[in-house]
Amino acid sequence: MSEQSESSYAIPAESITVEHEVKRSRFIALVERIQDRQQALAAIEQAKMRYPDARHHCWAYIAGPPEGATSIAFNDDGEPQGTAGKPILNVLQHHKIGEVLVVVVRYFGGIKLGVGGLVRAYSGVTQAALQQLPTTLKVPCITATVSCQYPFEPILKTLLSDYQGTIIDCQYTDQVVMAIQLPVENKQLMATAIINKSKGQAIVSWPAYHEK
Repeated sequence: MSEQSESSYAIPAESITVEHEVKRSRFIALVERIQDRQQALAAIEQAKMRYPDARHHCWAYIAGPPEGATSIAFNDDGEPQGTAGKPILNVLQHHKIGEVLVVVVRYFGGIKLGVGGLVRAYSGVTQAALQQLPTTLKVPCITATVSCQYPFEPILKTLLSDYQGTIIDCQYTDQVVMAIQLPVENKQLMATAIINKSKGQAIVSWPAYHEK
């Protein structure tokens, strides 16, 4: 994953279900956190098993950050093209929530809603669900290893506090070798501060990117 979109973003803190009725049709929105396409497809199948007698199981997901290069998909599941999946996705993107799947189950009530009515119904129940959705903040993090002389250790710990970093591990040999983790957005600031404060004597190694 590139570091171009590695900033904090909201994700679902729990799964919720919200139901609306429009002209006797029941629209049930299921919202949950997913982190990749496989999780999303598995959750969609679970929704179909949970509501096997529903006429439509329309959905959209964002499997990653809400902005930047990420995995998105949507499906109308038999509704007229563009009336269900895309409106659900549009609401998700407007709310800037990542790692999220919304499945809207529809039980047809016998009254046709028309293209505009369907768009409003699917958008409306998704909007209502997201307004009720508890979220938490995801902070993408990166790990690093810092090698320094013993006198620099307290300075390094102060820098970690300044840049929201934590110590993962620390080894004491002829020098201090500290494994640290900090928000990706603070990487460059931390690296510059370490170089400046140690006068170039501390060595920082940045392993592969991973998320917290």
